[in-house]
Amino acid sequence: MAEQKPTPSALAPEAAYQLANVTKTDAQFQSLTPRFLPRFLDWKALETGIYRLNKVKEGETPLDALCRGAADNSTVPEGFVDYETQPREYRLNSISTVVNIDTRVADLYSSPYDQVQEQIRLAVESLKERQESQLVNSDDYGLLKNAADSQRIKPVGGTPTPDDFDELISKVWKEPSFFLAHPRAIAAFGRECTRRGVPPATVSFYGTNFLTWRGIPIVPTDKLFVDGQKVPKGKAGKTNVLLVRTGETKRGVLGLHQANLPGGTTRGLAVRFMGVDKQGIASYFLSVYCSLAILADDAVAVLENVDVGSYYKYDKTGNAV
Repeated sequence: MAEQKPTPSALAPEAAYQLANVTKTDAQFQSLTPRFLPRFLDWKALETGIYRLNKVKEGETPLDALCRGAADNSTVPEGFVDYETQPREYRLNSISTVVNIDTRVADLYSSPYDQVQEQIRLAVESLKERQESQLVNSDDYGLLKNAADSQRIKPVGGTPTPDDFDELISKVWKEPSFFLAHPRAIAAFGRECTRRGVPPATVSFYGTNFLTWRGIPIVPTDKLFVDGQKVPKGKAGKTNVLLVRTGETKRGVLGLHQANLPGGTTRGLAVRFMGVDKQGIASYFLSVYCSLAILADDAVAVLENVDVGSYYKYDKTGNAV
């Protein structure tokens, strides 16, 4: 005689699930960041993809001048302001990818989220993450690699301290715009400020609170790596901190992008439909064109190899031990 299974006394969740409406999210991209750096930069649209940086030849003064009184008959010096004959030209770089989507999948499974738009959205986010990384780390135009040697300093004691940030300000003293640092470096700087009893003030931009030093916001980015990693595994590590002045009129740092792109959607970004092949695969070509120009050497300073792994203990009176 076959064994009889007990009759369930109530509707099971597994069965009820089959009739339930499920609220779904769009695809969540864990590695996305706020990408504050492009927001804080000033951008210039180019017509030809080339930006020539003309400079005056270096010297104590570009043109001799004479200060004289009413009774002074000294000869007024003559001359002209000379230019560099081989100015640097910045050419836009492209960051590109191709997205392939099966049209059958797009036709059948595009509710409630359009599969084509979701794939393009996620691809665009990936390109913009790479763009920010290039703005910081590119050998050709990145802030970190193209800062002048005279603008590079070492921390006094290894950790990023208020003294080190003041030294950066002395390098970029003409209207500095923002510090740029890895979140771990910002945390390390905060600990040093706490130890000294000078907690940084905060300021709000883009709906987010930023720590400041001397009124200058400290902007976080994971594109300034710690020991070559965005997300360091241990507590220790070395990284760099930047201080940047932005704007063409201030002779600072200027983001460059191409204007009037066919298929352009946002600044410097183009999305083009490439067609459908015989297997029904639709392809989309995505490109971001960008570069970055440092108009004057004193527009960027770098605090190199700061240690982010120092922590402190405090006694009952609040003093570091």
